[in-house]
Amino acid sequence: MADNTIPSSMRVVGIRGGKGGADAVTIERIPTPAAADGQILIRVRGAGVNRPDIVQRQGLYPPPPGASPVMGLEVAGEVAAVGTGVTRWKVSDHVTALLPGGGYAEYAVVDARHALPVPKGLTPVQAAALPETVFTVWSNVFERGRLVAGETVLIHGANSGIGVTAIQMAKACGARVFATARGAEKAARAKQTGADLAIDASAGSWVESVKAAGGVDLVLDMVGRDYFEGNVDVLKPEGRLSVIATLTGHRVELDLRKLMLKRLTLTASTLRAREADEKARLARAIEERVWPWIEAGKVSPLIDKTLPLAEAGAAHTWLESGSQFGKVVLTP
Repeated sequence: MADNTIPSSMRVVGIRGGKGGADAVTIERIPTPAAADGQILIRVRGAGVNRPDIVQRQGLYPPPPGASPVMGLEVAGEVAAVGTGVTRWKVSDHVTALLPGGGYAEYAVVDARHALPVPKGLTPVQAAALPETVFTVWSNVFERGRLVAGETVLIHGANSGIGVTAIQMAKACGARVFATARGAEKAARAKQTGADLAIDASAGSWVESVKAAGGVDLVLDMVGRDYFEGNVDVLKPEGRLSVIATLTGHRVELDLRKLMLKRLTLTASTLRAREADEKARLARAIEERVWPWIEAGKVSPLIDKTLPLAEAGAAHTWLESGSQFGKVVLTP
């Protein structure tokens, strides 16, 4: 029989000195949090690793007010305790959840509205790879980017967790998908994942390749400065550029006439700092629209590596190298 006793303390991933390189990542022990009103406590079985975690480790992305200082934006596991006012979840339910922080731990608390049932057929490790990527893609590709069936979307960083998820979700909705990745092998895997056109961005001009294929209605960009002008150039009239990260820099030079002449829309957002009610709204939309795609096998979390919690530093190093294809998940 499972032991449902909640320990008074738990292991978490910490950062020596508060910030630093991957070698500063360490294991610490802190008090186990309690589920407050409207919250659930999750016994973590898998915690997704994301680039914002790396930026937080570097001291450049502090958690929002009231959030756990521990890294980690998504987990999956079982409900260990339920706070007052929570009616949907009960102890032992299998859930996955979007967090503002605290995922790199044995237990994590979260607003109960930000949790979703683990999709049928998925393991906790697979489910832990969903929330941060699915919430980001749904918000920026489908809501803000307004992608619909029959349109064409260009997805940069096809090997990332966001990239592989966006490719599959765009195909599930009936869109045509172009994708870029650095290296022939990654481009080939993007094609296998569902991209109609996969471009090795390190071999020639991705801009010319996209133009030759007819351009796109939407670009999902996480590169920033180095790709900005090219993104504007490949968009069709009435096209949309959705920016979710700026890995090569956040300052760009913008010729407004190009946007005006093609009637383009530029949108940009982050997820972590959004209000709790907005995240709850997103969770409801995703459960209604995306969970059926997952349970039908149209969207599957691609796990690149699974590492124990104590090897979080190695997980960061791997992600920083850009060698991954899909998600890295920690297992407490």
